[in-house]
Amino acid sequence: MFISSKIIRIMSNTYTQLYVQFVFAVKYRRAMIHNVWEEQLRRYITGIVQNHKHKMLAINNMPDHLHLFVGLNPSQSISDLMRIVKSDSSEWINANQFTATGFNWQEGYGAFSYSQSHIVNVIDYIDQQKEHHQKVSFKDEYKSLLEKFGIEYDERYIFKDLV
Repeated sequence: MFISSKIIRIMSNTYTQLYVQFVFAVKYRRAMIHNVWEEQLRRYITGIVQNHKHKMLAINNMPDHLHLFVGLNPSQSISDLMRIVKSDSSEWINANQFTATGFNWQEGYGAFSYSQSHIVNVIDYIDQQKEHHQKVSFKDEYKSLLEKFGIEYDERYIFKDLV
């Protein structure tokens, strides 16, 4: 009787479909993101996201906050991705002296998951931020997202204004 020494390995695969919108603000919600360099910032953050094997679906900003919509790679946690995006982009803004004073993102962020059927609507929503915020304030927009997703929050801790 002959027994083969070959081992056949069946490799399992991981398949995911994770779409997450991130929202985060400039510290004290200061209007520090200037239209002269905002496109460079979006490209820089897109590079960070893609270098970590995620797919950037949409990115846009207002002077005081930023939205990302990402196809998330499950090999990295949401908190690690946000820590890297915020710290690396702050460092980049400061190194390029885009602001007269030091730039920082505010602590915390919002992360909201969507199904594939919502992708086009979320991309359109992010692309239309400038028009959207002519009608709705950032704070009202953010509270609306929290409420839409059933997230309990304490008003005192929603992206503090400069005191």
